[in-house]
Amino acid sequence: MPGLAANDNSPPAAAPPPRRLSSPLPRRAPPSPSPSTSSRAKPRKPASAAAPPPEADESLDNPDLGPFLLKQARDAMVSGEGGGAARALEFAERAARALERRGEGAELELAMSLHVAAAIHCGLGRHADAIPVLERAVAVVTPPAPEQPAEGEAADDLQEQQPEADPRGEEWSLAAFSGWMQLGDTHAMLGRMDESIACYGKGLEIQMTALGERDPRVAETCRYLAEAHVQALQFDEAEKLCRKALEIHREHSAPASLEEASDRRLMALILDAKGDYDGALEHLVLASMTMVANGRDIEVATIDVAIGNTYLALARFDEAVFSYQKALTVLKSARGDDHPTVASVYVRLADLYHRTGRLRESKSYCENALRVYAKPAPGAAPDEIAGGLMEIAAIYEALGDLDEALKLLQRALKLLEDSPGQWSTVAGIEAQMGVLYYMIGRYADSRNSFESAVAKLRASGERKSAFFGVLLNQMGLACVQLFKIDEAAQLFEEARAVLEQECGASHPDTLGVYSNLAAIYDAMGRVEDAIEILEHVLKVREEKLGTANPDVEDEKKRLAELLKEAGRSRNRKQKSLENLFGTNAARAKKEGGRRWSNFGFRS
Repeated sequence: MPGLAANDNSPPAAAPPPRRLSSPLPRRAPPSPSPSTSSRAKPRKPASAAAPPPEADESLDNPDLGPFLLKQARDAMVSGEGGGAARALEFAERAARALERRGEGAELELAMSLHVAAAIHCGLGRHADAIPVLERAVAVVTPPAPEQPAEGEAADDLQEQQPEADPRGEEWSLAAFSGWMQLGDTHAMLGRMDESIACYGKGLEIQMTALGERDPRVAETCRYLAEAHVQALQFDEAEKLCRKALEIHREHSAPASLEEASDRRLMALILDAKGDYDGALEHLVLASMTMVANGRDIEVATIDVAIGNTYLALARFDEAVFSYQKALTVLKSARGDDHPTVASVYVRLADLYHRTGRLRESKSYCENALRVYAKPAPGAAPDEIAGGLMEIAAIYEALGDLDEALKLLQRALKLLEDSPGQWSTVAGIEAQMGVLYYMIGRYADSRNSFESAVAKLRASGERKSAFFGVLLNQMGLACVQLFKIDEAAQLFEEARAVLEQECGASHPDTLGVYSNLAAIYDAMGRVEDAIEILEHVLKVREEKLGTANPDVEDEKKRLAELLKEAGRSRNRKQKSLENLFGTNAARAKKEGGRRWSNFGFRS
């Protein structure tokens, strides 16, 4: 976690939540958040994470007991002796109760005891229990919000109000900042990215108030928050924060500093995701030059892989091959032939050769990567191996080897299914498996995979993403094949609401759901509703694609059949031909599929 001021005596750090979208930056391990479980000991007050004991416990009135127990808890965490985590947790809970009994003047030590207890719970995998305790910890040390202006106060006066530093001192600001950042880390471990980003934003606000907006430590937090926005696919917000971090580091650091290089690598990732490949390439080249000047050969190789990815996106295949081969040589020499980073370069080369039609070379590089993943070097991260398996599975799927792709996804799922903070990634694997099951005709397995993925995304708060809407549509298609018409209709309706909100009513994915919903309404006998939806779809497709486009012709035929069945005709003005063809929506075509009503479904 980025720092606010001087290093404090915070509890040992836990690893940050693994992210779905891989960043080229090495992540720093944030301090672990820390819930208390005194509520388990006192079930009469389950809402309080550090509920005070009965008044009869007079030993807690000793003013020296709380600090003593806090020291004992931290020593027990470090040594692991005398009962290990359980004993350390008992000390931390008793310290919290004693310090809470003291009241005013013990707030900082109370927050620290709660952090220690939370670190223990997170170490035991009980991240959900950490949330209420950390909320209690930040409430203790966070300064109260400024009073709202009276109704009718001038808007200019309202805009002039600026957050003020905590009058109690920098230690209080540090404690509040650390608490909010740890709370964000804990939400991220549970896959709650919206809540996590909100907590990080509160921590950044407190830090800027205490240190000023141009402090180098503020730049570290900006980059940390930008990475979180990248994981949530919020690239505009990520770009603003990353630019701010880059400006601060250029102002306070020496030219071509490592901090500036890290900012540029993150900025390249953001611009690449937004489709600005030339801008991404510029930042990567500058970052590579900095790493070369500092003798960071492995980092240079990692950047070379990213440069190769950018060249690949620009269809500059020869330059991409050169970058990949250059990185491969360095990584083999520095880390050995069986390291996962070497396998990741094999995967990139396999993808490149597949795109250029050299299928034999593509499959050869896939096999090389699989040999590494079968017996990786000690210490290899499971999420790194799982990510590589997913990419290879996508290549095998494109090559038509669906069974092998399915086996690879099952291996990836097994690696991650019990890992905390990986719900979104696991949901993505299950969604990809659902598509493969659908393509080979195993519709029940397809529906079950989609259902599991949808449940995970709902639990992690990702109900408003476009991916979630597409996933609901795919699950609806599987239900159609299983003759579960009512369930399919509910899924299509929910998918329509999500995609209308996230993509707009004219987006190709949204139009595909409209077509499926019209088909399901027709199958249910709701012909008028189906006609209304299909008329909208045909109107948009004519405007976007032109009247002679094959998709438009298909929609015309479907609508004509429905209108004929309803005894109606279509009234419309003649549209001029538009050369606006541009869609990247994948069409899943399957021979021998069941026909529903007068027209088929779209994936």
